[in-house]
Amino acid sequence: MTLIVIDSKPLESPTIDDAAAINRQLCAIIAFTMSTKDAQNPAETAETAIYPTRTDVEMAPITLAPKSNDRESFIVAFAEPHDSENPKQWPDRQKWAVTNVLSATGFNRIMVSTIMAPALPLIAAELNMNPTEAAMSLSIYLLATAFGPLLIGPLSELYGRRVVLHSSNIWFLIWNIVCGFATTKGTLIAARLFAGLGASSIYALAGGVLGDVWRPEQRGRSLGIYLVVPLVAVAVGPIIGGFMTSRASWRWMFWSTSIFQALMVVFCLTTFRETYAPTILKRRAAKLRRETGRSYQTLDERNDRHRSIFMILCTNLSRPLRLLACNPVIQASSLISAFNYGILYIVLSSFAELYSVHYHQSIEISGLHYIACAAGEIVGSQLGGPLMDILYRRMVARSADGEHQPEFRLPLVIPGAVLGPLGLFVYGWTAEHLVHWAAVDTGIFFFMAGTQIAGMPMQAYFPRSLAAFLFPLFAPSMYSALGYGWGNTTIAFVGLCLGILSPFLLWVFGPRLRKKLYWVY
Repeated sequence: MTLIVIDSKPLESPTIDDAAAINRQLCAIIAFTMSTKDAQNPAETAETAIYPTRTDVEMAPITLAPKSNDRESFIVAFAEPHDSENPKQWPDRQKWAVTNVLSATGFNRIMVSTIMAPALPLIAAELNMNPTEAAMSLSIYLLATAFGPLLIGPLSELYGRRVVLHSSNIWFLIWNIVCGFATTKGTLIAARLFAGLGASSIYALAGGVLGDVWRPEQRGRSLGIYLVVPLVAVAVGPIIGGFMTSRASWRWMFWSTSIFQALMVVFCLTTFRETYAPTILKRRAAKLRRETGRSYQTLDERNDRHRSIFMILCTNLSRPLRLLACNPVIQASSLISAFNYGILYIVLSSFAELYSVHYHQSIEISGLHYIACAAGEIVGSQLGGPLMDILYRRMVARSADGEHQPEFRLPLVIPGAVLGPLGLFVYGWTAEHLVHWAAVDTGIFFFMAGTQIAGMPMQAYFPRSLAAFLFPLFAPSMYSALGYGWGNTTIAFVGLCLGILSPFLLWVFGPRLRKKLYWVY
């Protein structure tokens, strides 16, 4: 049998493009060999001929260079030009099904993060909690969502999105039930922390899953649609919590969301498909090894064959911290995202007290004002998503080389960074002077819309959740010392500076920094 050597130099870091190029070379060589083969030895021809079928293209053999002691290996890759198992080539119907499942399961987890807000005074009285401890019982859930993705994100790259999503669904369900049965403040705070760890998978997986199935020029619209349901959950949570607290018990906030979560567990188990391409290819390679006994590998497996599972885990688990610590691009984008997210939870944690204490409204009515929050976020996401895609495509078309650059998404940050602080000014000073509640809600609407528009191009999960935990802890002291007017003015001014300065710096220095710091990945 003739040994065909594709390249005398081994690939140090092969990619999917390398595999596709080798596939094309092999098919051309095989076709030429078969067309010129001497027919004098038909037995040998029948034994060694390899027909370039779809299977050959998908799993073309990589013959090794001379003097190699490794066995002949076969690289498993998606077929070109179309492979039904490639998530990016799924029909739009399947892509939207995955997006909607992810959005629906995120609804409950995000709703639980805010559902306690109207009931905090009653919970604090029943469990003997001071104001800081009460605020912590609400925001510690978000502390868990800050650190959870550091573990969950890398695990999803090792074992796939599906198994991580299902495991986190069940974990969240267990601890959310425990919250409903808590009889001490320690139990409630601890259960909220562990429930937040389970909920954090939605922050870790959302961007990855959307990136798995949607192409770059499609992600703005899909992100806008995906965000609608979870954003509604931020406002629906306090509304439901207010009515349950006044008509039943605060414990039913957790029991009812646990019932909904149990239904979502069943729904996800039956409908959510694996979207992570390396995991799909690894399973395909494992199946071929079992069926043929030959050495089928993915490019990742080939690269990692001399590394222990411990080394792989350490590399993957440390990557988020390395990126945050060493990459100024990520640091800048994370800073503005963290600030916006922290301010969002300051508003959410103080909203109920503003209307119940200063406007003398009932818990039920004060909870209804969160509708303004939801409306602003929905409008912001539905405007921001399509606008981001339109600007992105236009800037790609105008670029000299036609290449896609992450910086092309940054211009949308500027109008959102102006609109958000403007809404915060209106909210702060109308609340300070007890102007009609409609004016306060109008300010909140524009603040939420601007924050959403500015935040969509900068999705950063770790720092923003950490800020969402810390900011509500000092919010009562800040509003007590400065009032709603100057307190919100200070926050709005800082947000305005960050929102305009960060995109400008990223636009100027981003491409250069990304090239210099590629080693961090």
